[in-house]
Amino acid sequence: MVATNEISTEISLLAHLMRRAGFSARREELERYQAQGYDATVDWLLHPSEDDGIDQDIVERYYIDIDDLRNSDPTNAWWLYRMINTANPLQEKMALFWHGLFATAYEKIENGRAVASQIETFRRLGLGNFRTMLVELSRDPAMIIWLDNDTNHREALNENYGRELLELFSMGVGNYTEDDVKECARAFTGWTIANRNARYPWGPFPLEFEYRPWDHDDSVKTFLGEQGRFNGEDIIDIIVKQPATGRFIAERLYNFFVSDDPAPADAIEALSAAYFESNYNIRPVMDVLLRSEFFRESGYAKVKSPSEVVAAILRLVGDFQEPRPGLLETTFESKYMGQELLNPPTVEGWHTGREWIDSGSLVGRVNFASDQVGDLNHTGVRDIVDRLARKGAALTPEQLVDGCLDLIGPLPVEEKTHTSLVGKAMNGGNLSLETEADRGEFARRVAEMLQLIVATREFQFC
Repeated sequence: MVATNEISTEISLLAHLMRRAGFSARREELERYQAQGYDATVDWLLHPSEDDGIDQDIVERYYIDIDDLRNSDPTNAWWLYRMINTANPLQEKMALFWHGLFATAYEKIENGRAVASQIETFRRLGLGNFRTMLVELSRDPAMIIWLDNDTNHREALNENYGRELLELFSMGVGNYTEDDVKECARAFTGWTIANRNARYPWGPFPLEFEYRPWDHDDSVKTFLGEQGRFNGEDIIDIIVKQPATGRFIAERLYNFFVSDDPAPADAIEALSAAYFESNYNIRPVMDVLLRSEFFRESGYAKVKSPSEVVAAILRLVGDFQEPRPGLLETTFESKYMGQELLNPPTVEGWHTGREWIDSGSLVGRVNFASDQVGDLNHTGVRDIVDRLARKGAALTPEQLVDGCLDLIGPLPVEEKTHTSLVGKAMNGGNLSLETEADRGEFARRVAEMLQLIVATREFQFC
C-alpha cells in the first residue's frame, strides 16, 4: 500500500505495535509511548503489571451475569471488557493467541467458570514457560472434557488428547508416529477431573483436576525414541525439547503477530533459537519477534479477526471504558462476524487471514465500525474532531481526509482509495470553524469521513 497522508514514522510504528501486541491505541496513548520510545514500550508490554487496571468487583456489581459466569455469553462479555480496558494489552493478546491455538469450546463443556478459568490460565502463563503451559493445559478441566481425557483409562484408551497434543498443540503432523500417539495417550491415563456433576440446581461450579494413580498405565513406554515408565509430565519434557516444537511455536507466533503468509526461514530460525536458548520460555521469543525487522516491516499484512475489529473500534471511540448497559449485546458482534470466542468451530480453532472475510461478514464489520465512529457522543470520536479543529480555522477536503486517516490509524491507503475519499469530501467544500453552525457541520463531516474510512478495504487489515 502507498501512504498518501504524511504521518510520523515513529507514531506509525507504535500504532502497528499496539495493533498487533494489543487491541490498538488512541492517539493520546501513542503520544505517551512515543515519549518513552519503541524499545521501552516493548519492555512495558513484555512485563505486565500485577494491577491490570480493572476493578473486577465494580464490573461484577453492574453485570450480574459476569459475576455468575453461568454460560459462555457473560464470560465472553467479561473478556471483551478486559480487551478494551486492560492495562496489560500484550497479556490479553497472548490469551487470545493461546485460545486460538488450544481451541476449547463451551458448547461441549457447558460450564462458563471452567472456560473462564482456562482463559485466566492463558493470561497468567501466556508469556511464561511452554512446558509449564502444556502441563497446566493437560490438567485443565475444560481441556480434559473437551478432548475426552476423562474417558482415557488404563484398560480403555482414548487417544483424543494425546493426538491433538502432538498434532495441534506442540509439534505438527509429520513429526511423530501413530505409535507415539498411543504411547502419549497411555501416559495421560488417570489424568481426569474430580467432580463432573450435573449443573443443576447448583449452577456452573468450579471443576477440579484429579490424578488417579490406580487408573494410570505405569508400564514401560517408547515415545519419540525414548523409553521409560512415562507419566504425562515426562511426555511433555520430551515434547518441548524437540526441534519440531521450536519450529511449531515460531510458526504459530509469526502467523498470529506478524503475517497471514507463511513465515520465512530466517524468522523461524530466530524465533526457534530464542525458544531453546531461554529453556522454552515465550517472553524471550516475543522479545525477539517484537524488535525484529520482519515485525517492524509487516504493517497491514494481516486481516483483523472479528474480536480484534470489535475490541479495537470500541477502544478507539472510548466506549465501555466503564460499566454501562449493552455490553452483552455488543459482545455478539464478533459472533455475527464469524468468531464466537470460547466457542471455536473445531479443535483446530478458526481459519484465519482472508478466510475471515466473506460478503456477509464484511457487511457486519463495516456496519459495526461505521455505527461506532459516526457517533459524536463517543469521547474518542470527539477527540478526533477536536484534534482536527486545532489544525486551523479551516480545512480543505484533502486535509480532512489526511487528518482523519492519520488519527484513525495512522492508516496508509492506496492512491485510488485516497482519491475516492477526497472526491467524497469535496462534495461539501472546505470546512470552516467560524460560527457555531460551522463547528457543528465540521464535526458531522469528520464523523462522516471516519465512516467512509472504516468501509475501505485497507481498514480490514492490521
